[in-house]
Amino acid sequence: MKQKNDTILIISILIPISTGVLSAFFSGDMSVYSRLCKPAFSPPAILFPLVWIILYALMGLSSYIVYLSDSPHKKKALQVYLLQLLFNFFWSIIFFGFSLYFIAFIWLLALLVLVAAMIWQFYMVGPPAAYLQLPYLVWCLYSAYLNFCMFRLN
Repeated sequence: MKQKNDTILIISILIPISTGVLSAFFSGDMSVYSRLCKPAFSPPAILFPLVWIILYALMGLSSYIVYLSDSPHKKKALQVYLLQLLFNFFWSIIFFGFSLYFIAFIWLLALLVLVAAMIWQFYMVGPPAAYLQLPYLVWCLYSAYLNFCMFRLN
């Protein structure tokens, strides 16, 4: 049984990481960030992949906790999780691939709603799964600030 759970954990973590890698691949030239006018408090480009790998690993761990639960809310929680992951996937493509900064900002606002809904659903299944997503929510809020400012400046 432990080996099966270890496999599920690895798959759970690889799903969001793979989503992020594919999104970056389809986003095209992400060095566009270095050429943009950026607001105050903009992090260096090297910080983004480091933060995202941590956030994706936390997403995977949270989804693993939810997946293993016996909660009647499990199915809905995982559905919201997958929907927010889909929105997450397309944000980079909209922002970097198409340089549609305002559309990306609106998309990010929708993602924020989905992340909050996911956290709520995860909380109903198991509070630790929800708490692991709080850094993601904070990062998305910060990203919304950056995205909006870059829309205004570019």
